[in-house]
Amino acid sequence: MEAEAWRVRGELLLAATDDGARFVTVERCFWRALAVARRRGMGCFVLRSALSLARFLRAQGRHAEAHTLLSDVYAGFTEGFDTVDMRAARELLAQLTAEQMLAA
Repeated sequence: MEAEAWRVRGELLLAATDDGARFVTVERCFWRALAVARRRGMGCFVLRSALSLARFLRAQGRHAEAHTLLSDVYAGFTEGFDTVDMRAARELLAQLTAEQMLAA
């Protein structure tokens, strides 16, 4: 649950501010959530953390970084493709792919 606590903290900070200085803290929360989930082998929390981080990176204009992160995490799954988080990941990956193609 530590991973989810870090992810939720990042989401709450993000919702509460538009201050660029706080964005550093938000990003750190998401990266920490991802690291904890990976270290503990908690696949669903790895995906949730990666989704939050990828959405944040996309909002910061870091589309390629968001795509790489999320596609690497998504590729690690072999089941559960109909879950809410997996559908959200697929949708975000499709959007990021389209945005990268437009930028090229």
